[in-house]
Amino acid sequence: MSRLRFVRSQRMTILMGILSLIGVIVVLQLWLFTATMEAYLGGDDVVVVPAALASLACLGLCFGLRRYLRALDD
Repeated sequence: MSRLRFVRSQRMTILMGILSLIGVIVVLQLWLFTATMEAYLGGDDVVVVPAALASLACLGLCFGLRRYLRALDD
């Protein structure tokens, strides 16, 4: 099966889009961490586990996008 090849301009567009998504996800994780720490230090222990799971999902998303970028380069 032949792999789909992108021209340089198409790869740069994909690269910039994925890097923008990763940037948004990282900012989201930072906000999530800040809000979770504020709630935890305020005595609300219930939010810790869901926030940790959401943060792990964001991490998985970033690694998946990074993996796609590496495959795009091959």
